[in-house]
Amino acid sequence: MVVCMLRCIISLVKISLLLGVLVYGIHFWLSNKDYVFDAGKIAKISEKYAGYEAEAAFRDILKELEDLYPGHILPSRDHQWIFVNAGGWMGSMMVVHASLTEYVLFFGTAIDTAGHSGRYWANISDTLITGQYLQWKEGEMKSTVYGPGDTIYHGMGEVTSLNFKADTWMVEYGRGFIPSTLPFALADTVFGTTDFVTAFYTVRVYAKALWMEGSLFVGEFRDYLKGNL
Repeated sequence: MVVCMLRCIISLVKISLLLGVLVYGIHFWLSNKDYVFDAGKIAKISEKYAGYEAEAAFRDILKELEDLYPGHILPSRDHQWIFVNAGGWMGSMMVVHASLTEYVLFFGTAIDTAGHSGRYWANISDTLITGQYLQWKEGEMKSTVYGPGDTIYHGMGEVTSLNFKADTWMVEYGRGFIPSTLPFALADTVFGTTDFVTAFYTVRVYAKALWMEGSLFVGEFRDYLKGNL
């Protein structure tokens, strides 16, 4: 009995150490790597279209992103509006870029919806094009109201209550360990609505984006080797 307990304790210690090393390694990587996108640039581009009709604004913003970040924006054949059920709210997103450490997407809702923001291993910023967004931060007793042209920041590890008014549409940029956001993004879809088709669409577009970024990295690395060997 004692031997079994000792073995269990040793196994738990090993798992804890392994997880600690893994978390530290990922954090070190996130703190020292070069990023493709810049939150300020994304916000500045989006602000120019504040108050525009959302569909037209997204079309023009997409064109600017394609010009500014060639090779990193998903092709039009992969652009798809996908429902998102998370934290009690429901919205729709169109992913235009995603990797292990960054994503850019268009997001919004056609109806009023509210719920829990989620707590992420990532920094997230949203710049509103249309509508109204209410944010109630943890530990506070009042909410903040945001409108077109405003950028809302959601820091790593933070959590809020949020309320999207009908016809609120925005551009969202996330930077951090993006796979860690998937459980929250998919939990309500898988265990609540059991909409496995939507879950499949979400996983598929992320897989395509990862494949595109991976292929780009391999190509750039191959070119580097050719030029330096």
